[in-house]
Amino acid sequence: MPDYFKHISFEYPQVLGLLLIIPFMIAWYLRKGNEQQSSILVSSVEPFRVSSFRTRFRSLLFILRLLAIVFLILALARPRERNDEQLQQGNGIDIVLCIDVSGSMLSRDFQPNRLEVAKEVASEFIRSRPIDQIGLVIFSGESYTLSPLTTDKNTLLTQIQSLQSGLLQDGTLIGEGLATAVARLKESKARSKVIILLTDGKEQPTEDRIIDPLMALDIAKSEGVKVYTIGMALEGYVAVEEKTRSGEIKQTNTALLDEDLLKRISAETGGEYFRARDKMGLKKIYDQIDQLEKVKIEHISFKRIREHFPVFILIALCLLFTETVLRFTVFRKFP
Repeated sequence: MPDYFKHISFEYPQVLGLLLIIPFMIAWYLRKGNEQQSSILVSSVEPFRVSSFRTRFRSLLFILRLLAIVFLILALARPRERNDEQLQQGNGIDIVLCIDVSGSMLSRDFQPNRLEVAKEVASEFIRSRPIDQIGLVIFSGESYTLSPLTTDKNTLLTQIQSLQSGLLQDGTLIGEGLATAVARLKESKARSKVIILLTDGKEQPTEDRIIDPLMALDIAKSEGVKVYTIGMALEGYVAVEEKTRSGEIKQTNTALLDEDLLKRISAETGGEYFRARDKMGLKKIYDQIDQLEKVKIEHISFKRIREHFPVFILIALCLLFTETVLRFTVFRKFP
C-alpha cells in the first residue's frame, strides 16, 4: 500500500483534513462503550465471564464503518495517478567534429593545455545539441573516425574524454582530417551537413599523404558540406613537449597557424573562420556556431491522468455493505 500511494496525488488535498474526525470518533466509541457497561459488586466475577464470537468481535462493526468513512474521505480528495511525458522533435543537423590531436595540442598557452580545453568545450557543445546526429574525427599525421554520426551523446562524450595526443602518427594533415569528416557525412539525409574543424597548426605533409587540403576542400564543396574552421593558438611559436606514438617525449615548436587556408576552406563552403586565443574565446566560438546552426525543436507534452477515486468508493461501499449484513445477522440485537 505505501508503494501504491507513492504514485498517487490528490486533486483536492484539503479534503484530507476531514480525517481529523477519526480520532474523535474512536474516543467517542470507547467512552460510549464504557458507559454502557453495567457494574455489580461481587466477590468473584468468574461465573459472569462468557466468551463468545459476539463478545470478542463486538468492535468489528465500528471498525468497518470507520474504514468506510476513511475511504470515502480519500475518494472525495480525488486520488489520481499522473504521468507526464515530453517528446522532442525536430529536423536535426548532422555535425562532425574534426579535432587536431597532434603533439602541439599539448601547448600550455591554454590551461591546462589546448587539447584538454578543446575537449571540455566540445563536450559542452555536444550537450547543447539534443536532436542532432554528431560524429567525431581526429587527425594528426593521419586521420581516424573515432565515432560515426550518432544520437548517443553519452557514448560520444566518453569518446571525447578519451582523446589524447600520441594516438596517431605524428604530423598535421588537415586535408586528410577534412576528407575523412566529409566521408562521414556522405550518406547523410539531413537538411544541413556541418563540419567543425579545429587545429592549432598548418599542413605538415608526410610521404604517404593522399589528400591535400585543397582536394579535401573540393570534396566538401561537391558534397554540400559547410565547414567552420577554428584556429586554436596564441600568435607566434609556442614551445611544447610532444608525445610521439612510441611514447617518446620530445621538445619542439608549434608551427604558425595557416589562417589563409582555414579562411579559404570556411569561405568556399559557406562557413566561417574563428580564432581562439583563450578558453573563453573558444567557448564563445562554439556558442556562435551553435546560434548559426540553430535547429527548430518541438517539445510535445503528454499528460496521462488515471482516476483512482472509483476504487476508493467501491471499497467504502463494500465495507458498509459488510457492516450492514453483519449488523442484521451475526450481531443482530434482540429486544
